[in-house]
Amino acid sequence: MNLQIRDKRAHELARRLAERDKTTMTEAVISALENELERKAGVPLASQFEELAQRLREMSPGPGRVMTKDEIDQMWGHD
Repeated sequence: MNLQIRDKRAHELARRLAERDKTTMTEAVISALENELERKAGVPLASQFEELAQRLREMSPGPGRVMTKDEIDQMWGHD
């Protein structure tokens, strides 16, 4: 099989992605195409964020405690 793309911009983008990910240009193109297909067919971003927020809530030990103004000032270096 052969895929030839003769576009300078596409070549540059593939090169940059491959360089960033320390992979080949072929692998960079495959990864980018797979990610785009998944993104377009996948769960909406808002739903993904809600799912992540729910998982974080489940991992949380609880709401914690209310900090005093003095504690907050100290945390920010305002002694």
